[in-house]
Amino acid sequence: MPDDQPLPSPLLDRLAALLGPRGILTEAADLEPHLADWRALYRGKTPCVLRPASTQELAEAVKLCAAAGAPLVPQGGNTSMVGGGVPDEGGRQIVVSMARMNRVRDIDPLDMTMTAEAGVVLKAAQDAAAEAGCLFPLSLGAEGTATIGGVLSTNAGGNTTVRYGNARELMLGLEVVLPDGQVWNGLRRLRKDNTGYALRHLFVGAEGTLGFITAAVLRLFPRARESEVALCIVRDEAAALALFRRVRDRDETAVRAFEYMSGTGVELYRTQIEGGTVPLTGGEHYVLVDLASSRPDAGLRALMEAVLEEALEAGEVLDATIAESEAQRAALWRIREEHPEAQKREGASVKNDVSVPVSRTPELIRRSSAALKAMIPGSRPVPFGHLGDGNIHMNLQQPPGMQAADFLARSHDIMDTVNEIVRELGGSFSAEHGIGRLKTDMMESWRGGAELDVMRRVKAAIDPRGIMNPGKVLP
Repeated sequence: MPDDQPLPSPLLDRLAALLGPRGILTEAADLEPHLADWRALYRGKTPCVLRPASTQELAEAVKLCAAAGAPLVPQGGNTSMVGGGVPDEGGRQIVVSMARMNRVRDIDPLDMTMTAEAGVVLKAAQDAAAEAGCLFPLSLGAEGTATIGGVLSTNAGGNTTVRYGNARELMLGLEVVLPDGQVWNGLRRLRKDNTGYALRHLFVGAEGTLGFITAAVLRLFPRARESEVALCIVRDEAAALALFRRVRDRDETAVRAFEYMSGTGVELYRTQIEGGTVPLTGGEHYVLVDLASSRPDAGLRALMEAVLEEALEAGEVLDATIAESEAQRAALWRIREEHPEAQKREGASVKNDVSVPVSRTPELIRRSSAALKAMIPGSRPVPFGHLGDGNIHMNLQQPPGMQAADFLARSHDIMDTVNEIVRELGGSFSAEHGIGRLKTDMMESWRGGAELDVMRRVKAAIDPRGIMNPGKVLP
């Protein structure tokens, strides 16, 4: 059915009858929160928002939409940085909200697994694991809003990837509604299952373009019984990497997170976020070191102090403070986690979610910062992120006095400038945010040839009518 033709009204009537009054939204005020992305890059239209309460309801709704050729857009917490969860401007794409599918179905502390539905908020999953005496380690700034289905569909990374891996590594099995309405139940709790193609990995990172994740079996871990967090001012980017190596070489298993922040980003936090106090000021380069162990006698305080003493003597660390309480640990982490909000309040910014080999991170930060400042005089590079796994958010803040629209008009030029450096360093143009709508035009040059051809064949085989989150991922 052509994109400019409205959906047949009988379809909407059937969907309403299937899902009931709580399961479908059609009023303008109810649709509003589902139409724009968190960054306000895109604003679309939809005839309705579906809110199924179960996998079977979703499957039946997908069958109806497939028969009518109606495109579907899955939406979790709508925290995508690349416009992956909003409809386009045509007005035909139906949004499917997973908000009502929010049950933790099972927790097994012996198997160390949790089975959670797609609409479970990440923080709720963390809390449920903690109540069972376990840890679900995936952690990111939007964890109070992002959902399990969303973080798996985008293969989210976050702060603890250096220790536990991305969302993909934390998933053992999936339940998925396919484009024809079939339900694939792959909710297996097995660590070993060598039985042909690992289908579950097709859907993680696919951003809903192959099917909709409805539930997942997640890996749990022993909870931390000892932890230490330090904020450091380091000499430069190379010193930040040197400090990471020192900590890693002492005890790689103790490193839960290792985050880099620029002085510009820390200052934006201090001025833009209410209560944004910073115990160490005046630095150009900061590092947040987070150590944790499930052993109560791990000696992490002594380890942290020894490493920092060595780094101070070597001139790599210029100043440092170690948190003395859980409240202080949270306050130090807040400096890092509020970076996106601080940038948003400061004005327009362009996000560059990129990764390079860990050893090349100092060069990425130095070269990109210099190139961006030369490209747009007065602009302010705000690099921050997961130095321990090579993922740096190489963001750029608009110059003071420049109109936001004029600055954002240079978005693709800015991204191209960073990406050319990333390419030279053997990196990726998307580390953890995914492709969404924002980066589809980059796929041809970065993943063209055989790789993109295989992706298109997979899409055509599983979703031949192209109704699952169209316009995302593939150019």
